[in-house]
Amino acid sequence: MGTYRCLVAYDGTGFKGWQVQPGHRTVQGVLSEALTRVLRQEVEICGASRTDAGVHALGQVVSFTAESRLSAECLQRAWNAYLPPDVVVYRVLEAPAGFDACRQALRKRYAYFLSDSHIPNPFLRHYQWQWRRGPLNVEAMSAAARYLLGQHDFSSFQNMGSPRTSTVRTLFDLRVLRLGRGSSSPPVTEGQGRGEERARTSHLEGCCYSPWLLNSGLMLFPHLAMWQDGSIIIEVEGDGFLYNMVRTIVGTLVEVGRGARPPEWVADVLAARDRRAAGPTAPPHGLYLLRVEYPPEIPQEVK
Repeated sequence: MGTYRCLVAYDGTGFKGWQVQPGHRTVQGVLSEALTRVLRQEVEICGASRTDAGVHALGQVVSFTAESRLSAECLQRAWNAYLPPDVVVYRVLEAPAGFDACRQALRKRYAYFLSDSHIPNPFLRHYQWQWRRGPLNVEAMSAAARYLLGQHDFSSFQNMGSPRTSTVRTLFDLRVLRLGRGSSSPPVTEGQGRGEERARTSHLEGCCYSPWLLNSGLMLFPHLAMWQDGSIIIEVEGDGFLYNMVRTIVGTLVEVGRGARPPEWVADVLAARDRRAAGPTAPPHGLYLLRVEYPPEIPQEVK
């Protein structure tokens, strides 16, 4: 029996989320069905993140154990041959016995895309939140984001869903960036962080991107140029997330950005430990899973 670790990307538009649900098309279900056809055996696939319906992934990590005489490279090619065009397996690696993509994850990083342009882009309607109620103040959103860094009880940012034994989570990084011809807000990072976490300017018309976003595969999108004119990205990294936590953080920051609340209001939301105190849950289609990190003994890069 071999254990495998795989890097998967998908367009979440046509899926009812990650987890298998009877009667619904899910990412886990599609991957499992294709892999069963390749290996001719039932295989249980574990995903690092159970993304919701409509949520996308550039760096979903999955693991499974199976008997196979195929090399990892051949397995990847055969697997992709049976997959639909909205999901792809980019890498397959042999992993240490007992590797579990979900339970051994140390950090997860997400990005949320939104646009406050008064003219919506019809080609991005499934890939960003198109906010049409006026411009957002990115500097105020960045100031508000600082209150969420570190370890807190994030009960106020959790919707009802899968029960959790604890609602305490740690956010290592949370930044708000405006792309395009304007300037971006400075990164919001707990402590000094690692040097590569600083925002940098790409060669694409002077647009500012986080290196995490560049390295995670944003260039895979053929319509990247459409995101360059004033779009906003909110990136967040933590040791784990509650149900709808990232989307509720986004919705709360947007309340600050539109001027309905001051940045310090976010501290009151945290202290309340009550979902009713926070902002709305942002729609799912603007959210992307960028990458997942694991302990040092497990290779960090899937090559």
